[in-house]
Amino acid sequence: MSKELVFGHKSPDTDAIVAAMAYAYLQTKLGYDVEAVALGEPNMETSFVLKHFGVAAPRVVKTVSNEVDKVMLVDHNEPQQSADDIDKVTVTHVVDHHRINGFNTAAPLYYHAEPVGCVSTIITNLFAENKIDIPAQLAGLMLSAIISDTLLLKSPTTTDKDREAVKALAEIADIDYESYGIEMLKAGTNLSAKSDAELVSGDAKSFTMGGKSIRIDQINTVDLNDVISREDGIKKAMNDEAAKEGYDLFLVLATNVLDSNSELFVVGEPKDIVEKAFNTTLKDDRANLPGVVSRKKQVVPPLQEAFEA
Repeated sequence: MSKELVFGHKSPDTDAIVAAMAYAYLQTKLGYDVEAVALGEPNMETSFVLKHFGVAAPRVVKTVSNEVDKVMLVDHNEPQQSADDIDKVTVTHVVDHHRINGFNTAAPLYYHAEPVGCVSTIITNLFAENKIDIPAQLAGLMLSAIISDTLLLKSPTTTDKDREAVKALAEIADIDYESYGIEMLKAGTNLSAKSDAELVSGDAKSFTMGGKSIRIDQINTVDLNDVISREDGIKKAMNDEAAKEGYDLFLVLATNVLDSNSELFVVGEPKDIVEKAFNTTLKDDRANLPGVVSRKKQVVPPLQEAFEA
């Protein structure tokens, strides 16, 4: 059996990195020769998590066909979010919780997708299904991923499966997930340590809608004023990145992880589609979106619907 690489999406968040590590551990126990890698450096939140549990970050790769013929994907399926040469390898497994778009294969594969808050929730259940124990250290990492993706179970993407997984993993890791979760989320919101360019690329994903190239980034904070005070610099960085990469429309959603309030910044066109999607009026290319915290459930679907209307 030849070696396979396991990885999440570009601009990886905590779940993209942890899910790759967890799935690689599970697949190793099932007899596969795999290695978890990442398509980018860990962000501040993920770095906090890895350090807290004493785990080294996976090595970073940009291409995979120079190393392997087969790969396993977690936390994504859209080609533009994957390795640059994903079209040159065979995808054998996918574990995801996003929409399926632009994904196809020449051969059958294992594809597991569920509308839950976090891929690490799905993988938690896969461990149970295969009767494989989760080590305490790995349980702590997976718990962190679910806390991150569901904003401590407050996101509208949160399901009962996520809640059950958090309780089970917290017990294995012997950790108070509520106090730890707040500490972890705050650790990822030290925005002063990041440049404007880093802020608009730290958790960004690319999409194609209505024939347009769309980039959507999310910035988590505990004080929206920390983002609003940098509005000019953030918009310049968005324009620079859009010009460099050819994005038609660039959205940045700044979210207060404590009160679920968000501010949206928009550059590019068509802005009228954005206004239609969120039933709002942009003022100086900005709008307040109270209660909007999930890119996957509250940003991408209405935007896609507005483009198709």
